Amino acid sequence: MATGKIKTNNLPFLLEKKEVVLVKPAKPTPSEVLSFSTLDNDPNLEIICQSIYVYRAKSFSSIKGGHHDLVSSNGKTHDLELSSDPVTVISDALSRVLVYYYPLAGKLKRDSDGELRLNCNSSGVPFLSASANCELSSVDYLDGVAVEVAKPFVFDWPGEDDDDDGRHPLILQVTKFSCGGFTVGMGLSHSVCDGPGAAQFYRAMAELATGKTEPSVKPVWERERLVGKPTKTPFQNHIDKSSLATSPHLPFTEIEHGCFNVNRETIKRLKTNLMKECGDEFTTIEALSAYVWRSRFRALQFNSDGKTVFSLTVGSRGRLNPPLPDGYYGNAFTGAYVTIMGQDLNEGPLSRVCKLIKESKKIACSSDYNWNSINMFETMRRENIKLEMDDATLVLTDWRQLGLVEEVDFGWKGPVNMIPVPWRMFGYVGLCIFISPSTLDPAMKGGLRVLLSFPATAMAKFKEEMDALLNLGDDKALA
Repeated sequence: MATGKIKTNNLPFLLEKKEVVLVKPAKPTPSEVLSFSTLDNDPNLEIICQSIYVYRAKSFSSIKGGHHDLVSSNGKTHDLELSSDPVTVISDALSRVLVYYYPLAGKLKRDSDGELRLNCNSSGVPFLSASANCELSSVDYLDGVAVEVAKPFVFDWPGEDDDDDGRHPLILQVTKFSCGGFTVGMGLSHSVCDGPGAAQFYRAMAELATGKTEPSVKPVWERERLVGKPTKTPFQNHIDKSSLATSPHLPFTEIEHGCFNVNRETIKRLKTNLMKECGDEFTTIEALSAYVWRSRFRALQFNSDGKTVFSLTVGSRGRLNPPLPDGYYGNAFTGAYVTIMGQDLNEGPLSRVCKLIKESKKIACSSDYNWNSINMFETMRRENIKLEMDDATLVLTDWRQLGLVEEVDFGWKGPVNMIPVPWRMFGYVGLCIFISPSTLDPAMKGGLRVLLSFPATAMAKFKEEMDALLNLGDDKALA
């Protein structure tokens, strides 16, 4: 047993980690080599995305025949003796769900021809059990804590880059706390699953943990459905990189990760002010992403005579023709892009920025747009062109609709909090994530959290911009 000591805000606690075990499928599974779609093959997605789910201790609502029974959020009753240990429950559910999601028990590798392939060899999923000698409340249920506090509750499988057999696409860690609560830290390859695909897998694992014999949604691989056709004309980047804005804060030497709460009333006031400005109504994503984009531009002090780019991740499920089957868990999204001059973003009316985002979303929702994007990526892949992200671009993805807070019940009711650990995507500073708030703060119901990373020299200015949003009144202009 390995033991590491971690200090959190001057509160030291011990984290005891057991040896990593490989959890294999509970039944024999197909032995095959699977290929990937054009979107899956994007080198920018070749990362492990880590997220942590926080569960409070059980509440016992009934006693029958001398045994405590657990009533979970789906109304099912489970015997305490069988389901009191989250490590046992989740490792068992993982073994059974891998019968359906057997590719996640294999090894992922990019071959010499540049193609990603997954060897379904039942290698198993690295699974780590840990115990912390503190209560979850002492680390605020990981709500708004420093990244250094959260990182010990997920783990990286060492030495995988040197493994000729490839890398594990899925890694899990369950950490128990002295209060009876626990966290589930999941690392999942973005090449294998996008957000909805990861949520589908996680819900399936929870379903098997709480009494179901099979997942309600059967997984579908079929990545050939989203393999594009290379275009006849060579790829051309339509944005001249020399015209893009630059920041004196980039490249950075020290980075800070921020989590900003935006409550329902603040969102409502922002929309009201925008309506007064132009007469149009905007969704939360349109209004708040425009504000965050402008705030980032100001915090990083981009030059106003350069261009800046905004990219909103838009899901493709339900929008493609032919449609994707239910249960498809590969990458299925595109980007809605807006490019404007820095001066227009910094000094122009914010409502105009919202309109541009609204229009780009509408365009990105068409099947033709999605297929054109897939074909473009396939052309770039064939020509060995990697789309490098520049400093002037902000990529925003919205996790609020994934159903990962409150809904995923392993027998302890749904998680009270879920946080992504910052990814090494787009150099950290190019990515923004909207997520649902922790359920422990009633004042945040209907609000959301904004997660971004900044050079340490620019974070104070971004905080100032977000404070101005929180103090926005119905009669104040969106300066």
